[in-house]
Amino acid sequence: MKLFIAVFLVIWLVTMAVWSIVTRAARTADMDRMKNRLMGTASDRKKKKGAKQSPTLIQDGDKDNGQLVLRALGRFRYYEWAQQLLEQAGLKWKPGRLAHACLGMMLAGFAACWYLGPAQGRPFAPLAALAAGSLPLLFVFRARRSRLFKFESQFPESLEFVARSMRAGHAFSVSLEMIHREFPEPLSGEFRRTFEEHNLGLPIETALLKLSKRVPSMDVHFFVSAVLLQRRTGGNLAEILDKLASLIRERFKLRGKIRAISAHGRMTGMALTCIPVAVALMLFYVNPDYGKFFVNDPIGQGMAGAAVFLQLLGYGVIKKIVSIEV
Repeated sequence: MKLFIAVFLVIWLVTMAVWSIVTRAARTADMDRMKNRLMGTASDRKKKKGAKQSPTLIQDGDKDNGQLVLRALGRFRYYEWAQQLLEQAGLKWKPGRLAHACLGMMLAGFAACWYLGPAQGRPFAPLAALAAGSLPLLFVFRARRSRLFKFESQFPESLEFVARSMRAGHAFSVSLEMIHREFPEPLSGEFRRTFEEHNLGLPIETALLKLSKRVPSMDVHFFVSAVLLQRRTGGNLAEILDKLASLIRERFKLRGKIRAISAHGRMTGMALTCIPVAVALMLFYVNPDYGKFFVNDPIGQGMAGAAVFLQLLGYGVIKKIVSIEV
């Protein structure tokens, strides 16, 4: 087992080193290519190739960097999923960094359980590795949830601001740019990006659709649908945005009432999940010999695994019951 861990660490370090070298080489090649294009010293072959495929003004990210890692994970569509998740969380990470963080935490959890823990707990080392490896993902999901909640709480005021700005004579795109100066993050950053994409030549419809992909909120989908429909059929957009803002506020009120009603169910699920864990810890502390039955004996291990599975299943059922979408 020690040899396996050592070999795994060496492979991981070599992979990170190769990835860093390839990334730097790709960046250098990109810089040289841009210099040649700006100075007009590109070869005829590159010019002909560029004439067939015109460069885009806006790109989603450095997809050319880290080809080694992306090819290894490309079969699982990891790059697109991780990039979208990190954008929604507002983190300036790269997908490769997230993958390396999960792998490093997994190795650290396995080594801590195998070498620092008791000998009876070594069969649970893979579970400890999975739990530690999921910590970066849990951090990203938590940041994503917090950022979306802040965005949704600021969104009705921004719609009313856009409506007032349009009544004052400003264009819709200018109103989006003014949100950046009047509102805090994360709302200002998302609308600034939408305005910059439109200002660089992207149609406003495409920029709004990209906004709805970056912010997976029903309110944002309502806003984008209303703006696109108004641009096709006409109408008073300021009035539409005012009504949409009032509708979103009513949804917030209804969501608060539902959370207050379902608070007892959430507390019950948390209590029923934490009580067995507390009882197990007390049992191992008060009577370790009796608790070793669930670690050393195969029947005890099966019973412990079944108990953990049923606890997680029960918590998931309770959470599904009390989670009501509005």
